[in-house]
Amino acid sequence: MIAVLDACVLYPTVMRQIILGCAERGLFTALWSERLLEEWTRAAARNGGARDEQIARAEAASANVRFPTALAEQGDEAPLWLPDPGDIHVLATAIKSRADTIITLNLRDFPARELSSHGLKALPPDGVLMALWLKNPDAVTQAVTQTHTEAERLSGQTLPLRALLKRARLPRLGKALST
Repeated sequence: MIAVLDACVLYPTVMRQIILGCAERGLFTALWSERLLEEWTRAAARNGGARDEQIARAEAASANVRFPTALAEQGDEAPLWLPDPGDIHVLATAIKSRADTIITLNLRDFPARELSSHGLKALPPDGVLMALWLKNPDAVTQAVTQTHTEAERLSGQTLPLRALLKRARLPRLGKALST
């Protein structure tokens, strides 16, 4: 799977770290554009202020270093249509980079009928991670464990895994890993 990661998947941190951890383990190829990275940093600034924006910019730069082939060119938006014009750049990036998937929380903004003509589908992160876990349980579990450990270290608290993943909008994965 070659997947463009929508900005809503890059921010928040726990979801991003798990998804990138899976990509790092070779479970799929992750792609993004400069504009998607900018949307991520703007969301961080909007929700957490200047300090969070600085952290997001540093993490985006780090992601580009960790995944040197992930930065994709944005394609031509002019001939494309989506219900939310603000998401057309995501579709244009996916087409230009020959991705087969857009991972997003905003499925309504990426209707199947619009994407299928371009050989694309939009999938939610929880569904993608569950499918990856069913095929590669050890690798996904490692990515989750690494993220969970880091979240506990940063918070200085014990964080129940299922609750952490539920807050990260990954409830199915949380349930699967907590049973």
